[in-house]
Amino acid sequence: MDQSVAIQETLAEGEYCIIAVQGVLCEGDSRQSRLLGLVRYRLELGGQEHALFLYTHRRMAITGDDVCLDQIVPISRDFTLEEGSDVTIQLDTVELSLVFQLPFGSHTRMFLQEVARACPGFDPETPDPEFLWLSRYRCTEPEPEPEPELELQGESPVTLGGSSFDSLRPDGKGLLSDQSSWSQDKSENLFTRQSKSKSEITEMVRSSTIMVSDKAHILSMQKFGLRDTIVKSYLIQKEEDYSYIQNFRFFVGTYNVNGQSPKECLRPWLSHGIQAPDVYSVGFQELDLSKEAFFFHDTPKEEEWFKAVSESLHPDAKYAKVKLIRLVGIMLLLYVKQEHAEYISEVEAETVGTGIMGRMGNKGGVAIRFLFHSTSICIVNSHLAAHTEEYERRNQDYKDICSRMQFCQVDPSLPPLTINKHDVILWLGDLNYRIEELDVEKVKKLIEEKAFQTLYAYDQLKTQVAAKAVFEGFTEGELTFQPTYKYDTGSDDWDTSEKCRAPAWCDRVLWKGKNITQLSYQSHMALKTSDHKPVSSEFDIGVRVINQELYRRTLEEIVRSLDKMENANIPSVSLSKREFCFQNVKYMQLQVESFIIHNGQVPCQFEFINKPDEESYCKQWLNAKPSRGFLLPDSDIKIELEVFVNKTTATKLNTGEDKIEDILVLHLDRGKDYFLSVSGNYLPSCFGSPIHTLCYMKEPILDLSPKTIRNLTLMPVQAEDDGSQLEKPMEIPKELWMMVDYLYRNAIQQEDLFQQPGLRLEFERIRDCLDTGMIDTLSASNHSVAEALLLFLESLPEPVICYSAYYSCLECSGNYTASKQVISTLPTFHKNVFNYLMAFLQELLKNSAKNHLDENVLASIFGSLLLRNPAGHQKLEMAEKKKAQEFIHQFLCNSP
Repeated sequence: MDQSVAIQETLAEGEYCIIAVQGVLCEGDSRQSRLLGLVRYRLELGGQEHALFLYTHRRMAITGDDVCLDQIVPISRDFTLEEGSDVTIQLDTVELSLVFQLPFGSHTRMFLQEVARACPGFDPETPDPEFLWLSRYRCTEPEPEPEPELELQGESPVTLGGSSFDSLRPDGKGLLSDQSSWSQDKSENLFTRQSKSKSEITEMVRSSTIMVSDKAHILSMQKFGLRDTIVKSYLIQKEEDYSYIQNFRFFVGTYNVNGQSPKECLRPWLSHGIQAPDVYSVGFQELDLSKEAFFFHDTPKEEEWFKAVSESLHPDAKYAKVKLIRLVGIMLLLYVKQEHAEYISEVEAETVGTGIMGRMGNKGGVAIRFLFHSTSICIVNSHLAAHTEEYERRNQDYKDICSRMQFCQVDPSLPPLTINKHDVILWLGDLNYRIEELDVEKVKKLIEEKAFQTLYAYDQLKTQVAAKAVFEGFTEGELTFQPTYKYDTGSDDWDTSEKCRAPAWCDRVLWKGKNITQLSYQSHMALKTSDHKPVSSEFDIGVRVINQELYRRTLEEIVRSLDKMENANIPSVSLSKREFCFQNVKYMQLQVESFIIHNGQVPCQFEFINKPDEESYCKQWLNAKPSRGFLLPDSDIKIELEVFVNKTTATKLNTGEDKIEDILVLHLDRGKDYFLSVSGNYLPSCFGSPIHTLCYMKEPILDLSPKTIRNLTLMPVQAEDDGSQLEKPMEIPKELWMMVDYLYRNAIQQEDLFQQPGLRLEFERIRDCLDTGMIDTLSASNHSVAEALLLFLESLPEPVICYSAYYSCLECSGNYTASKQVISTLPTFHKNVFNYLMAFLQELLKNSAKNHLDENVLASIFGSLLLRNPAGHQKLEMAEKKKAQEFIHQFLCNSP
């Protein structure tokens, strides 16, 4: 998330936050989170200067209310800028010296590059040829900081100097207008190039003189153009000519801690009886089960478990933390031996929530990807849907994580990487697959007999993998340990609670890739903190390492051959197909068509380009994967065209204002353009239709003519008050009634309603039932119908509480009488829907003993759906989100 928005809200006129990054302020043993913002300030007499604004903050900084200005450091003296796996920067002024650690990755790199550009004397035209991918500037060398035992240090600290800046405005906003206070004692040659001896450089982490991954990074930068892209492609093609495979020991661990804090030493799990691993990847699930963690993603448990892991790593080696990533209760930690740190590069981390509406992070996955030497590795930690019968939901969670987990590349012009675009994939977590078809006692008897292979035949994950429903191409080791779930906390006894869960192998480790040998796969019964037992697996993984001399020879050969063919021909390609027809496109139902680009005898770059006066190369409902790329001579690439209609595009397609029609322009660098025709038809849906339109539709939407749908959709919201001669409308949309009535009859006591996702296939059936009016065929799980209701409310082009009433609602949240008055001013149809929904939610709350719902949960879920920012500001800021929840909360706690 872009946290510079929060900083911008604190700034005065003339001040602009260019970029922000979250870091850790290191003061002795203390570690405190800080937000660093690079701020540009326009001087009254012309010109501009820059400073680093340092903020304390709470949680993820979303608005100005979440941050508090701590210090300002003007950028006015020499500095060095170098980066390693966790970048260490040092800020020095006359009166202070601060050390920060920033996460390694593309965003930090971008931040440091922007700081470099902001420095007086920066000259982008004179790059250091040997260290082109780093910006190095002269400074007075700082005293070396002691290296923390568990934090990966960068090559050398970034040192920023500046004059003291004590004069903050009383309101805490902005800088003084006195431009002399921004900088002092400047000179033209302040930033002369830094010159370091070869011996000094090679001792640094990730020295660019020895890393092929860094050379690939150089080649991927846009400024190098087509020629260097060709060089990079040939280098990858000839990789075996200059590299060899070397084995490294990887430890993979997973532990569902059931919301507990660490109560025992983790060494029996992480380090007893094993050789010191080269790489540790440690995953947790259910780190925190509190509502605060669920809704606001904030938890003290992160630091507790991080510390517990760090203290339990193998004592025979020193380790560096590469990355920590967390989504609510799902956390993944990555460590490497310190001697390997210089060979770690291109570290990125991402999260995917698969909870209700694909948003909530109570279920989902986190992942870290990186290059180790020149092998790309992706490690995924996931927590999939619970309950024995929900295996299809687990399958869907897995597919959602695979499709939605995308990592930015070093070159921002390249498409994101997916999980499967890596040489090695390690997947760990509480996958939640259960044992089926056997009763609890039979399962326990087989465990007692250690008949694990007999029991494994009934394992859902084994069954689903065999059916190629999930984890296709992955491997799992033999299960020689007893199931890891469910135990009475603090013991090795099976669950004795009222539910008496059957034992299951919920916690698993799988892998995919070449040169991978599993050495062990076991559970650890000694740990009793949770109702799960932790699982570990050791691997020897073959990593591709570069022989530098052979690499240089190969590079020289490639460059020589390119010199001969550089201007030989104009690139040309052939396309297997140029016309694409998408029939009967439906709301939120993906359709895909593909074609092949075959290249001729000249290397070429291709890209779909914008048509004149258009902001994108295609309409919003269309996407090409990949949209750009590179082809070697006589090679092919498959392009997929995806059509997906969502809440953003549905309304115009319903009315006929937009159609499934577009022209794509495929452009070849130094070559010609190719035109592709996209056509099709969209089936109108109640999803994306306005409330008042649906109230006038007594017939199913698919039974109406396009002209009727258009006229009813474009009718003003207040049409019911104008004495219209239209047939008398219904009080609420029939589609809304169908879903609420279904839930009222079937799900009033359903546990986790509106919190557990449904199945996508069931949503499609529900949508079709609503659009065809075939209510008798509405058959789906309660969770699927509940999610469909939320998606219906989200798709309304005008929310239940109209945009015009939005700010009035926020102002009177906490005043129930005033809030009721605002609702009374809504258009009749909107007011009816609001009152109907509140009555239904109050009925649910009457059954809270069974369904475990409470006013806070429902207010949080429905607050962001019924109250939405006016068009153009759709996303609720944190302060507004809380007020929206308070507004809905009043109606849930008070009788109408």
